[in-house]
Amino acid sequence: MPPGSVPDEAEPPVKVPLRIEDWLTVVIMGLLVAITFANVLVRYLTDQSFAWTEELSIFLMIVLTMVAGSAAVARNRHIRIEYFADAGSAVRRRRLARFGALMVALFFALLAVLSVWIVWDNIRYEETSPGIGVPQWWYSIWLPVCSAAIALRALGVYRRRGRDPE
Repeated sequence: MPPGSVPDEAEPPVKVPLRIEDWLTVVIMGLLVAITFANVLVRYLTDQSFAWTEELSIFLMIVLTMVAGSAAVARNRHIRIEYFADAGSAVRRRRLARFGALMVALFFALLAVLSVWIVWDNIRYEETSPGIGVPQWWYSIWLPVCSAAIALRALGVYRRRGRDPE
């Protein structure tokens, strides 16, 4: 291993493979690159642009953020204040890790529930997207799905931290 490099930590033992988030990240990034490149190419050659690319790119970036957030939670790589998280006894660190995982799970479970109402309103009022004109719920349905996935991943971290000795 080169000097100064950090060894890779082993993947956490999870029931649902982390490859799902990894591959979704790759696919979404590939779509973003392809869409953006096509728009730049068309704009350069014709002085026009595809109107739908901005709307689709924003949607894909939001989904990418949620998918990557799910992977970060499952790998326990989410943001935290290391001074507090890594200080103290092993019991204190485990309790703080479990508390953090539980708070993440509660937040994203609440976000999932509240965003279902948004999806329902989009369906009920037949809202359409501003750029393409497709039903808005096609975009908004992914917020409760990804939020529920993050909440479940956080519950998995909570459970693992309760079993594992430090």
